Amino acid sequence: MDGPDRPDGILQRGLYFEEFEVGARYLHRPGRTATEADNVLFSSLTMNTQALHLDAAYAASQPFGQRLMNSMWTLATMVGASVAQLTQGTLVAQLGLSDIAFPAPLFHGDTIYTETEVLEKRRSASRPGQGIVTMRHTGRNQHGDVVATATRVALMWCAPDAALPAPVATPAPVSAP
Repeated sequence: MDGPDRPDGILQRGLYFEEFEVGARYLHRPGRTATEADNVLFSSLTMNTQALHLDAAYAASQPFGQRLMNSMWTLATMVGASVAQLTQGTLVAQLGLSDIAFPAPLFHGDTIYTETEVLEKRRSASRPGQGIVTMRHTGRNQHGDVVATATRVALMWCAPDAALPAPVATPAPVSAP
C-alpha cells in the first residue's frame, strides 16, 4: 500500500477520533524512572523554587523526609507517556485538564507507569472532521501506588476519508404498488 502515511513503511501515529473506544484502557510502556536531574532541571526551567523539590536539608525536615518530585513534572510525564499511543499526529489541540490529584508522593528513583482510560467521545458540533475525546490518565509508581490522576479533554482529527471503512450498501426502500 502506497500513500502519504506509508511511503516506505508504517508510520507510527496516535488514534483518530473513530478509533477511540469508550471504556478502553491503554497501558503506556515503558515506564519512566524519575531522577534528581529531572527534578532540578524541570523545577529550575519553570522557575519553581519550592524547597521541597530543590533543598535536600529542608525536605529532610518535612513530613516525607526527602525531596518530592515536582508534581508538574509528574503530570507532564504522565500525559507525555500517552502521546505515541494515543495522540501523535492525530491531536488538533488539548482543550483542558481537570480533576488533577497527587494522592501519593513520587520521589527520585521511583518509576512512573501511566495508563489511560477513554471516558467519552463525541463529534465536534462546530468543527467538521474533528471530535472531542475525554480520557483519564493514572500514574502509578513501581509499587502500584497511584501518584497522579488527571482528566484530559482533547480535540482529535477524524480519520481521513481514505482511512474509513467503505460504507455498507443499504437496500433501496421498496415502494408499495
